[in-house]
Amino acid sequence: MTLDSEYWSRYYEVTVERPAWQTVCIAIARFKAEDEAAALHGHERRPHPERLAVDLGCGAGRDARELLRTRWRVIAVDREPAALQTLVAAAGPELGARLETRAEDLATVEIPPCDLVNASLCLPFLAPEAFAATWRRIVSALAPGARLSVMLFGDRDESASDATMTCLPPERIEADLDGFEIEHWLVKEEETQTALGEPRHLHLIEVVARRIR
Repeated sequence: MTLDSEYWSRYYEVTVERPAWQTVCIAIARFKAEDEAAALHGHERRPHPERLAVDLGCGAGRDARELLRTRWRVIAVDREPAALQTLVAAAGPELGARLETRAEDLATVEIPPCDLVNASLCLPFLAPEAFAATWRRIVSALAPGARLSVMLFGDRDESASDATMTCLPPERIEADLDGFEIEHWLVKEEETQTALGEPRHLHLIEVVARRIR
C-alpha cells in the first residue's frame, strides 16, 4: 500500500491531539512498577529519566509525547518530515529537550540499544522481507529487561492481500516472540474506520513483551 505525503499530512492533523495508544501506556506502567518495587526493597536502579525509548513510525507523536511526559528520552523515527515537524511543535521546548528525531525509513533505520522499542501501526506497512529485517534489528536492540510495545495487523486484516504489506497470523507473531515474556496480548477483529473516516476491516494484534533472554 502506497500512501502519499498529502494523506499523511491530513492524518497528522487529525491524530496529533489524540491520546497515546494503550500498548505504550502499559509498557510505561510496567517500567514504573519495576522501579517502585526496586525502591521499596532498597535496590539501586537507574534514575527513570535515563531510560531511552525508540518510537518507530512515530507519526504526529501521540506515543512519543506520552513517553516524554513521563520523563523518558525518546528517539522518534519517521520517514515523513511532516510527522517529525508536527511532533516537535506539539512537544514544545520543555518536552523537546529529551527528544531526538530522525527522518529515516523503518526498513533501514539503525536501532540503538534502548529500554523500549515502540511501534504502533507502522510495521505492517513494510513488505515481508523488510519487516523481517526490521524485526531482527528491534530484537537485537533489546537486552534482557527491555521491552517492545507493538501494534500489528493480523492475517484477516483487509490489507492481508497486499504484497507490499505484512499481516501475520497471531500464532506467527507469538512464535517470533521467543525469548520474551508476553505481558499484554490482545487480538481484535472488527469493522471500523481509519482516523480519516475510511471504512476498514481491522484484524489487530496488540503486544507488550519483556525480553528475558
